[in-house]
Order: sequence, then C-alpha cells, then structure tokens
Amino acid sequence: MAATRFVKINEHVHYIGVNDRYTHLFEGMWPLPDGISYNSYLFDGGSKTCLLDCVRIDSVSEFFVKLDDALDGRKLDYVVVNHMEPDHTSSLKSVLERYPECKVITNKKAVTMMENFYSIGEDRAILVADGETIDIGERKLTFYTTPMVHWPESMVCFEEETGILFSQDAFGGFGTLDGAIFDDQVDWEKYREETIRYYTNIVGKYSVQVIRALKKLGGLDIKMICPDHGPVWRDNIGRIVTLYSDLSEQKTEDGVLIVYGSMYGNTEQVAEAIARSLTEEGVRNIRIRDVSKTHISYLISETWNYKGIILGCPTYNVDLFPPMANLVEVLKKQKMKNHILGTFTNYTWGGGAEKAFAAFAEESKWDVLPTTVDVMGAPKQEDLDKCAQLAKEMAEALKASK
Repeated sequence: MAATRFVKINEHVHYIGVNDRYTHLFEGMWPLPDGISYNSYLFDGGSKTCLLDCVRIDSVSEFFVKLDDALDGRKLDYVVVNHMEPDHTSSLKSVLERYPECKVITNKKAVTMMENFYSIGEDRAILVADGETIDIGERKLTFYTTPMVHWPESMVCFEEETGILFSQDAFGGFGTLDGAIFDDQVDWEKYREETIRYYTNIVGKYSVQVIRALKKLGGLDIKMICPDHGPVWRDNIGRIVTLYSDLSEQKTEDGVLIVYGSMYGNTEQVAEAIARSLTEEGVRNIRIRDVSKTHISYLISETWNYKGIILGCPTYNVDLFPPMANLVEVLKKQKMKNHILGTFTNYTWGGGAEKAFAAFAEESKWDVLPTTVDVMGAPKQEDLDKCAQLAKEMAEALKASK
C-alpha cells in the first residue's frame, strides 16, 4: 500500500495537521518545551469536500502537501472556521486563494474578525447559527456555539452519523504529536500535565462558560473527539471529558504549593521551614517554587491544581517583591476558587508586603489561615514557631476540607 501524508481517521475523515517544534512561546507568553500541534481535518461528504479548521501560516507549505494528497485531485468546496484565533486561521487566506470556489462556513461573530484579520468578506461565507445543520454532500454537520471557550465566536461541529465532535480548542493541550495521532497510541501521562497547563493558561478563566458548553454538548452521542491541538480521542473519550469537567469545576488536589520570592535567602529559609513543618503535620504532597525562576505559566497551572497555596516574599519598595506582585495580579484575573491561602513576608527596615497580601486575601475570597508570618531579616526562633503554627493550620484546614 502506498504511503500517504495524511492519516485516515475513518472512511470520510482524514487528519492533515502539522507539528510546531519551533515556536518558543504560544501566544507570545506560554512556554512550549514540547511544541504544539495544529490539527486540521478533511471531511469527505461524497460529492463535496470540507476542510475543518486550518493551521498556522508558518506551516502552510507542509499543510498544502497533506491537503492535496488527501483531496487526490478533487476541489475543496468548504472550509469550516470554528475559531478565529490565528494559530488556526492565519493560513485561511492562502487556502481561499488556492481554492477560489471554496466557501467559508462560520458564524456572524467570526465574519467580523475574518474581515479585520484577513480582509475576507461575508460574500465568501455561509453563516450558521447555533444548532443549525449544513449538508456537506451526502453527509451533515451540525454546529453549536460555545461562546468564550475561549473567544466569543467559538463554536464546534458534530457529525451525528459517526458521532465525531470537531471541538476546536476544547479538549486540546500543548505538545506535538510525535508519530501517534490517537489517544490509544500515546502515553497519556506525558500529555496530561501539558493538557492541564493548556487549560489553565488559555481557557481557565472562562470555566463558567466551559461548564455551560459541556452541558450543551452533554446530550450528544459522542464517539470521537477531534480537537485542534493534541491527540484525537477515539478509545477513551471519557478521560478527556472528565478532565475538562474537573478543571472547569476547579476541583483541587489535596496538597500544598509554596511559592516564594527571595533576594538574599532569608525568605527562602521561611519557605523551607514551613514545608518542613507541613511534613511533620502529615502533609505529603508539597511543592516549592521560586517565583523568580518558575515561569508564570507553570505557576498558574500548579496553583489551579493544589488545594493549599502559601505565598511569601520580601517587601520591595513598600510593596510585594515585583515577581510576586506579577503573580498575584495574574491570580486575581484567573478567577480561581476552592483554595486555602497562607502568606509570609520579610522586611529589613519597613514593611508593606504583608498589607498587599492581606488585600489579595480579601479579594480572592479563598479560605485564609489566621496566622501570617512577618520576619525582620533572618528568621528567629519565634518566627520559626509561627511557621510551625501556619503549617499546622494549613494541615488542619486540608483535613477539614475533605
């Protein structure tokens, strides 16, 4: 059998996605140590063909080779734009130039973005509304809007006959597809953490909208999920749906994340003392992160994951240590919940950080431990005693929350 550049998903759906191992920061912010995939699918409706989402423009040459191979001499009739973010649409203009008779199937909100991004007008579009079904040759696709998952124009489409959900960014994750395309071909533990980081970094603050979308799609008989990033789910779709459901409901893990900033080591000593006391109180799942060395992407993901959060830093210009101030501002915008918060600070001649942490504690609406540790210079015995008290309160709060 001759080799093909695409992967056959079934008799009428072909995977023609590409891997990006060159981009360092997704959206210019989020690290991609293992790269990312941009998934695209050719849907064969018999007498008509349809492309479901495009890829980033950097990979358009490779993409066209795969698309041409999958089309096998046929023309492209439609391209579905489920989501307008440029990692999926920056090659759209090239697709329409290559296939001038091709029409874009999308929604009204996406058309405005399409015009603004690429000067592609509504005359090239077929507009669909929530719940509307479109014939693609002898097959049908039904479209469901999923606003703010994670852009306002976002939607998904579903083929009822085979139970395939084309889910755009939903159910996706960071990481390239290294030979394997399907969930039963990959090591899920390798992808799980990067899927969590993708959700918490990109989608997390819209978790209320994710819950609504999951409820809307809950009545569909989904047998396969084809997302725009990460593996195609055909064997255990319950695994990815459950993970997204747990993340959207902000279910947390029983453990403590300590994030500290330290200029000369004194605040780090406090973090170490708290961690040691937590261990003596029976807490086994403890992670310490230096806010100056750990990228905010990972701190968001880990904060989302842990029930107990302890933040500490020195006073800097009568305020929080700047890297910690940045983390606190990001956490405010993430709208996280279901956490227990403890804080510790350090100062030399004048405080300020403790007041900033107190303001964050009030605004976060997390459960806040009564003891705070505020050290002047190097920690003394009375400071270490307070560290032990803070750890005791955290351990008791964790037990009470079960």
